[in-house]
Amino acid sequence: MEEKIVAMPRIGDKAPEFTAVTTQGPINFPKDYSGKWVILFSHPADFTPVCTSEFMTFATMEKQFEEANCKLVGLSVDGLFSHIAWLRTIKEKIEYKGMKDVEVKFPLIEDITMEVAHKYGMMQPGESATKAVRAVFFIDPKGIVRAIIYYPLSLGRNFDELYRALIAMQTADAFNVAMPADWRPGDPVIVPPAGSCGVAKERMDGKDKEVTCHDWFFCTKKIDKETVLKAVLKK
Repeated sequence: MEEKIVAMPRIGDKAPEFTAVTTQGPINFPKDYSGKWVILFSHPADFTPVCTSEFMTFATMEKQFEEANCKLVGLSVDGLFSHIAWLRTIKEKIEYKGMKDVEVKFPLIEDITMEVAHKYGMMQPGESATKAVRAVFFIDPKGIVRAIIYYPLSLGRNFDELYRALIAMQTADAFNVAMPADWRPGDPVIVPPAGSCGVAKERMDGKDKEVTCHDWFFCTKKIDKETVLKAVLKK
């Protein structure tokens, strides 16, 4: 029998639409999140230790993401009752790295048919045919996929990086700039390349005092941390 191949969404694509049952009620995705950023992420299974550590971390950081106009939506191929029991166990029994009594308030999607997981390419047969890998999709307020990160079953995600990537993309949008390696709010940003020989010469001559050019194609400028955070965080 020929295996059915479903293309996963790519950066710049419209986020695939779906309706689903979740631990916070039904959702219509991404319509219900119009005007907000969303991190849609999958995990392999309920009642597993790596996933438990991740959900506790995400739940603890939820307010931080909310302040950046970003909603969290989780998914696994387990059923709703399993989700509920697992989240109750996390709150009532699990203590990890100083986190305890952690209540997961963001929705966790039931996907026992694997329909959503297949739509988003979360099933990787080389890793597992029955469990979703640790996929992360950043979806912007217009419902466009802006970034995708994949981790294997054995590796927990770096949540500082997920937050950094979110703030970086919002900053790039707000100021029409790009972000260099390891950028964090307050670090220099990269200005768009010169579009003409004249602009390149002006930059190298130092006529734009706000821009520092390492060469004609590589110029940076400073945006202070307070300006960045004022632009991207809700007050």
